[in-house]
Amino acid sequence: MALMGQMMSEPLLISSIIKHAARHYGGTEIVSRRTEGDLHRYTYRDCELRSRKLAQAIAALGVRAGERVGTLAWNGYRHLEIYYGVSGSGAVCHTVNPRLFPEQVAYIINHAEDQYVFFDATFLPLVEGVAAHCPGVKGWVMMSDRSRMPAEPKVPLLCYEDLIDGQDGDYAWPQFDENTASSLCYTSGTTGNPKGALYSHRSTVLHGASVYELFEQEKVTFSAGVPTVWLGLLQYVQANNLKFSTFHRTVIGGSAAPPAMIRTLKALGVETIHAWGMTEMSPLGTSCKLLARHNDLPEDEQQKIQEKQGRVIYGVDMKIVDGDGNELPWDGKAFGDLHVRGPWVIEHYYRNDASPLVDGWFPTGDVATIDPDGYMQITDRSKDVIKSGGEWISSIDIENVAAAHPAVHMAACISCFHPKWDERPLLVVMKKPGAEVTREELLKYFEGKVAKWWIPDDVAFVTEIPLTATGKMQKLKLREQFKDYRLPAA
Repeated sequence: MALMGQMMSEPLLISSIIKHAARHYGGTEIVSRRTEGDLHRYTYRDCELRSRKLAQAIAALGVRAGERVGTLAWNGYRHLEIYYGVSGSGAVCHTVNPRLFPEQVAYIINHAEDQYVFFDATFLPLVEGVAAHCPGVKGWVMMSDRSRMPAEPKVPLLCYEDLIDGQDGDYAWPQFDENTASSLCYTSGTTGNPKGALYSHRSTVLHGASVYELFEQEKVTFSAGVPTVWLGLLQYVQANNLKFSTFHRTVIGGSAAPPAMIRTLKALGVETIHAWGMTEMSPLGTSCKLLARHNDLPEDEQQKIQEKQGRVIYGVDMKIVDGDGNELPWDGKAFGDLHVRGPWVIEHYYRNDASPLVDGWFPTGDVATIDPDGYMQITDRSKDVIKSGGEWISSIDIENVAAAHPAVHMAACISCFHPKWDERPLLVVMKKPGAEVTREELLKYFEGKVAKWWIPDDVAFVTEIPLTATGKMQKLKLREQFKDYRLPAA
């Protein structure tokens, strides 16, 4: 019989985080810019009190444990209070991406069965457009004070500050099973309808320990975003010969940062830290930092490591497998389907009984390599790999080369039908404003940078490359747009 530990059985609950912050860091300031335009300052102690008041308020509205409360909001202090007040009360905080199309917003709210939806004033037009299509929502709460509420809204509204002011904060955070659902987040829906990842208190608290460790270890003041976020900014900075004065570090995820972008940021004094994860992983899975023994390497060798998505954080395990499910070696050369598992990786999608797991592992849909030091590098999405004559071509590698060309603002590589090779790469390019480059110049630019048979068969210039709500290239739309495209060699 196993010898059991004799430790206290305290559940890992989200409310414990804000309680700890209020008790031990109560005077620390939280600063955010409000949709009203001004800066708002208050402390963790203030935040915890208002979160308790919010928990009281939603209980008064009739929200019960396990019911969903939606948000359409920016990263402000009121949204922070909703995270703690809703989840801490035992209800489920459902953050809806306001950059999605209205039809998708309505679908997600209905699928989640949100009882109430809290929204920033910025999204009032969106709410007025989707409210009629969300009959299950009992009330829409505008995150504002009474003086800024619209005089004649098209939808009956509740006022956030009125809800807070109507409570006294005499509320004790409830205790319950740490595996209770805490929050709900939907995938961006690049293929089919968005799918819901339902997180637990346990998975969220364990995961937040990992992010905190990353922040503390790096002692960072940074900004984070997907590569497309930085494209416009870097273009502006370079065009106006500007420098960053305090910005020295960024975490980039969502998709791989092109090597040229990493070099540009470095020239501006900004270190790039690759991170990788998924909505289904809460979302962090890996972080890319050099090991101590890498510090003496030449800069170009250091960058080759930094171009990878990194090593797993504690709590995550990963492997790569071939088409038959056989595990592949960590040699930095073999590439296969990336599978992950861990306490904050989903087992099922919300309201979907079919498990996506394969032998207990979650298939990410990414194709990757893992080197002997455990650095993982995404080589493609499984649906984006180009299979030419039975051999695989990485669309990401092609895009990275194209992105380094001074005339290219954004590039996407997709497959096109070929009668002999089955698929061949087509490069879709969005040029920088005022820049000129020909098809022939771009194709010649690839010579010596990739294998000859990897060089795209053609280049198509477009005025815009479609992006998802989270800033990723929508290759599904591009493939649809170019489905009848005939390659010159075909």
